[in-house]
Amino acid sequence: MSEQDLNYLQYVKRTYEKVMDELDVGLHVVDRTGKTILYNKKMMQLESMNSEDVMNKHFLDVFMFRENEESTLVKALQSGKATTNVTQTYFNNKGKKITTINNTFPIIEGSDIQGAVEIAKDVTKIERLVRENIKRKGSARYTFDSIIGKSAAVQELLKNAKRATRTSSYVLIIGETGTGKELFAQGIHNGSNRSSAPFISQNCAALPENLIESLLFGTKKGAFTGAMDHPGLFEQAEGGTLLLDEINSLNPNLQAKLFRVLQEKTIKRIGDTNETPIDVRVIANINEDPIEAIANNHLRKDLYYRLGVVTLFVPPLRERKEDIPFLSEHFINKYNQLFQMDIKGLDSEVMDLFLTYDWPGNIRELEHIIEAAMNVMIEDNIIQYAHLPLQYRNKWKKTDRVTVAPKITAFVQEKKEEQPLKDQLDAYEKQCIEHALKQSNGKVSHAAKLLGLSRQTLQYRMKKLDINVQEVLNC
Repeated sequence: MSEQDLNYLQYVKRTYEKVMDELDVGLHVVDRTGKTILYNKKMMQLESMNSEDVMNKHFLDVFMFRENEESTLVKALQSGKATTNVTQTYFNNKGKKITTINNTFPIIEGSDIQGAVEIAKDVTKIERLVRENIKRKGSARYTFDSIIGKSAAVQELLKNAKRATRTSSYVLIIGETGTGKELFAQGIHNGSNRSSAPFISQNCAALPENLIESLLFGTKKGAFTGAMDHPGLFEQAEGGTLLLDEINSLNPNLQAKLFRVLQEKTIKRIGDTNETPIDVRVIANINEDPIEAIANNHLRKDLYYRLGVVTLFVPPLRERKEDIPFLSEHFINKYNQLFQMDIKGLDSEVMDLFLTYDWPGNIRELEHIIEAAMNVMIEDNIIQYAHLPLQYRNKWKKTDRVTVAPKITAFVQEKKEEQPLKDQLDAYEKQCIEHALKQSNGKVSHAAKLLGLSRQTLQYRMKKLDINVQEVLNC
C-alpha cells in the first residue's frame, strides 16, 4: 500500500470517528463474540463510562441486567432479529442504573451474524425533562387581568374567553407562535370553578413521539420492558385543566386515541385492560389555521370538531399595533425589576419603528428586543435606536436616516506642520458633532440621532472636546 493510500485511510478513519462522536445518539457495536468494537462519545455519556471500560471487552462482563430483563444486543446476536423503540434498564460496572430507548440491529453478511449495533436515546433525561415541564397544581399564574391590550380585537377576545369560564366545554385556542395563547388558557382555568384543581400544560411537540402516548395516558407495570405503574397527564389533571399545546404536532393515530378519550371521558393506561373515568377539561392550542392543518393532514377533522366547542382566535401583534405602547411599558417594567434598572421608556424614533414593523415573532419577539436593548444600556434611561440588536438595526435602516460624515467637506487640510493622529481625529470628530448640532438647530437629542449616538454619549463627547452649543450656532 502506498503512503498516499495509507494517509487517505487514516483521514477516512479520523473523519469516521469524528462523525460517530458528534452523533446525538449513543452507538454501541459488538462483534460476533460480543466484544465491543465501537463505542461513541454519546454512549459514554448515557452510560457514565469511559472508552477503556468497555472497548474490547465482552459487554456482559461490563453491564448487568436484571433476571427478568434481556439485552437487546444479545437478542440480536443470538436470533438475528432487530428490535425497535424498546425501553431497556440495566446497570453499568459501578452499579448505576441506566434507562435508554434502543434500536438494535444484527450485522449480517451472507447468512452469518457478524455482530450487532445498538442505537440508544437517553430516556432517563427525557423523563426528567417531562417531569420538569409538567406544570402541576397552582402553576396557572396568570389571570385575565394579566393580559395586556386595549385594542378592540383583544377586548372582544377577553369577553369570549370569560364566557368560557362558566362551563367545562373543551376549548381550542388558535394563534401564531408568540401571541400569548397560554395566558388565555390559564385565564380560563383560574376564572372557572376548577381553579383550585391542577392546571397541567404540555407542549406536544417537545417530546419524542414514542413517549407522548405513555405520557398522556400512563403506563401499567409490565406493559413493556422497564414499564412501571405511572399515571398519565389526564389522571394527574383530574378535576382540573389539561392544556395541550401544538396539538397539530401529534401523529394521526394518537389524535384518534385522544379523540376517543375526549368522547368517552375515560382513559386506558398502556398495557392495562381497565378503563378509568376522568373529569378533565381539555384546552388545546394550535399555531396554524385549523382548516389548513386538516388539509395538510396535521389535524384530524373529528378531533377539530370535538375540541372546537369553544374556539378562540388570538390575533397576531401586527393586527393589534395599538397595544404595542402598553406591551412595551409592561416589558420595560418587568426587566427593570429583574435587572435593577430604571428605564423610563422608548425613544420616539424606536416607537415609530415598532409601530411600522410586522412582528413575525409577535409579542415574544417584542419582549426579546426590549430585553436585549436593556442588556446593553449603561447610563441611558431611554431605549434608543443605538440600543437595539444589530440584526434589527440592519433590518430597520431608514432611507431618511441622515449620515453626517459624508455631508462634511473632506477633512483634508494643507498644514505646514504634521499633527499627531489623535489630534487630527479629535478635530474631525469635533467638526462632525458641530455639523450635526447645526443641522438639528442646537437640539442635542436630535444631533445624537443623526450621529447614531445616545444623548448621554454625545454630551460626554461635547464636554471632552469643549463644544458649546450656543457658540456653534453663532458661527
